[in-house]
Amino acid sequence: MSHISRRELKQDQLRTTYEEFEEFFKKKYREILTVVGIVVVVAGLASGLRFYQQRQDVEANLQLGMALTTFRAYVGPAGQASMVPGLQSFPTTQAKYKKALEQFQEVVQKYSRFPQPKAVEIARYHVGLCQGELGEHEAAIKTLQDAARGSDRELAALAKFALAGELVKAGKIDDAAKVYNELASRPTSTVPEVTARLALADAYRSTQPAKAREIYHQLEKKFGGDVTIAQILREQIASLPK
Repeated sequence: MSHISRRELKQDQLRTTYEEFEEFFKKKYREILTVVGIVVVVAGLASGLRFYQQRQDVEANLQLGMALTTFRAYVGPAGQASMVPGLQSFPTTQAKYKKALEQFQEVVQKYSRFPQPKAVEIARYHVGLCQGELGEHEAAIKTLQDAARGSDRELAALAKFALAGELVKAGKIDDAAKVYNELASRPTSTVPEVTARLALADAYRSTQPAKAREIYHQLEKKFGGDVTIAQILREQIASLPK
């Protein structure tokens, strides 16, 4: 029996491994190609979805920006507005908020499909604000309830705060109080505890001044060290109905 060198043994092992791989590939090549094809398709879909989402975000933000410009537009004589180049103006607040409402609603309707841009949540919140400004209080309550369920906690807090204000206007003080108390127990940077508590006290001022006074005194104990808040509380207590 002839002697086999280490080199020849290694070559034989490599040849055997290659032949086994080749045989495996011949048997499984259809399955392998199918898996590879699926991976390529999924990668392509993911890439296409990212591009679509980015384009949707850009378009939605542009339309939201135009709506916000209208929402914050100058109200008054057109002659004064013309003194500032590019300044948008409206003759009445009614005309301004009506136009802004249309623009915000367009953003919500056009971009609400998944994946939904953040601009939609901002627009929905402003739809509720515009409806409230136009005296459409029941519609505003419904819209702001929807906005309050949004995924952005800070924006949802703003929506809840506006919702409570609309409930007060509708005479639903107890419902408004529940919202204000919820906001106070879970403060955010957009609606701090003191802001929610002050609004709650304000809701009670005309109908339950004693309750409003109690809330003001509670706030004095907790936030009286803040000079600005202390001054506001003194003014509010002094102006309470006797």
